[in-house]
Amino acid sequence: MSDVQSSLGFAHFIAQADVVGKSLLAILLLMSLISWVLIAVKGLTQVVRKQRSEKFLGFFWNARSLDEVSAEITTHGVHEPFAHLTAHAINAQVHHAKYGAAKLAEAGSAQDFVTRTIKKVLDEETTRLENGLTWLATIGATAPFVGLFGTVWGVYHALVAIGMSGSGTLDKVAGPVGEALIMTGIGLAVAIPAVMAYNAFTRSNRVLNAKLDAFAFELLTFLAMGTPLAEAAKADNVRPLPSAKPVVA
Repeated sequence: MSDVQSSLGFAHFIAQADVVGKSLLAILLLMSLISWVLIAVKGLTQVVRKQRSEKFLGFFWNARSLDEVSAEITTHGVHEPFAHLTAHAINAQVHHAKYGAAKLAEAGSAQDFVTRTIKKVLDEETTRLENGLTWLATIGATAPFVGLFGTVWGVYHALVAIGMSGSGTLDKVAGPVGEALIMTGIGLAVAIPAVMAYNAFTRSNRVLNAKLDAFAFELLTFLAMGTPLAEAAKADNVRPLPSAKPVVA
């Protein structure tokens, strides 16, 4: 009995598998490799993007004017979504003020052109954030079925071999069938991390898109004001007081 148990297992299953079974196993291993590479790359990118975004937003909200923000972007470049959105919005306003509506894409007022530019940048950022998520969703959805197909294929060949041997005892049936179930387990092991990562990245992207939308509204307001904050505050402080009405005795 111990000799039979020692002869069974994953290594024995691979040794007895045909071309189809080994191909399915190779597909599952490739799926697992792709999903873990995507998880590592997108996870690291997400952490770096969050740190850079917090740094830029801290500078943005403490800046005295958009000219100061534009100078900072020109000096250090664009490395995250908020700076990317700000740079394109400022450039759109400067371009429209300098050249006007020379093309159909620039038709309308400056605010209309800036609004369309912001919408385009938001769409680009959404597309960039979703890169790789289709692979994770596909792997999470199909890996269990690939593993199940491998199990069905293994059970079929095991039953055929048992039928040809003429021995249908429990020890002859349970071993090969149990080995075939390994493929289902591998399929689930590949799918579960992919599904969890997909859900986590989708939620993170949804939160970031909401923050970008709110920031875009504030940015458009600042561009419409066109006044440094210090000057605006100074103008508010020197507003003339309403003249006093004469007192009637």
